[in-house]
Amino acid sequence: MLGLRGPRLPSAGILLLLPFLLLPSHAAPAPHRASYKPVIVVHGLFDSSYSFRHLLEYINETHPGTVVTVLDLFDGRESLRPLWEQVQGFREAVAPIMAKAPQGVHLICYSQGGLVCRALLSVMDEHNVDSFISLSSPQMGQYGDTDYLKWLFPTSMRSNLYRICYSPWGQEFSICNYWHDPHHDDLYLNASSFLALINGERDHPNATAWRKNFLRVGHLVLIGGPDDGVITPWQSSFFGFYDANETVLEMEEQLVYLRDSFGLKTLLARGAIVRCPMAGIAHTAWHSNRTLYETCIEPWLS
Repeated sequence: MLGLRGPRLPSAGILLLLPFLLLPSHAAPAPHRASYKPVIVVHGLFDSSYSFRHLLEYINETHPGTVVTVLDLFDGRESLRPLWEQVQGFREAVAPIMAKAPQGVHLICYSQGGLVCRALLSVMDEHNVDSFISLSSPQMGQYGDTDYLKWLFPTSMRSNLYRICYSPWGQEFSICNYWHDPHHDDLYLNASSFLALINGERDHPNATAWRKNFLRVGHLVLIGGPDDGVITPWQSSFFGFYDANETVLEMEEQLVYLRDSFGLKTLLARGAIVRCPMAGIAHTAWHSNRTLYETCIEPWLS
């Protein structure tokens, strides 16, 4: 009869294998942890990549191995260039990063950079942004005197700045691209070459495609607070803004939301909008405050 057993191991062989057979289960190698998605950081007005050294440190501590790219474009005074010009430059920089990240990327975009990033989400047909983190950004525009404005337009106040900003010459400055005077709404709608377009407040041939692109985002994380001191009104960081009486209307009361002109209402309905208000943080401290990072940013860096 044919034997069904294989050849016996010599006793010495058994002795050699015993230490491995008796190893405790926890000695097995741990499974490889999935890597974190790449993070792209876009700076604000008059900033540079150096401003984000603390944020970079926090990400490296909590999400080791994350590839973080702080884009070094349109630094300092170059950040006053028209926003569509900046959008094109940042688009060329982020496209290859996205192409190498099939699982998606995260965008952290500060102040004016938040508007650049929102435009990127609109114009990029195949973007793969998982979380768009808007860090104290004037998403519904700016209507307030700041040191930046006083330096750029020393003889103008917010009540008459529309005369400059709503001219072809004024629209060559990034600040004027999102200047939103609630007392001159018709002029804003007709003259704004940037904010009125990405908000879908003015008809244009790309409106449908831009809305579809924007809705590709996984999460829209909005961060801001009452002690910001620059974004005016501060609720603009959450898509709130003044009416003609300078009463702040929240996002759900804005026409761009009610009409769902670029997708806000759809995003909220699917639970994709996260609002994270934080008091006690000045505008220049949003990207260096550790508590803010742990509360509002870190949870979304998967």
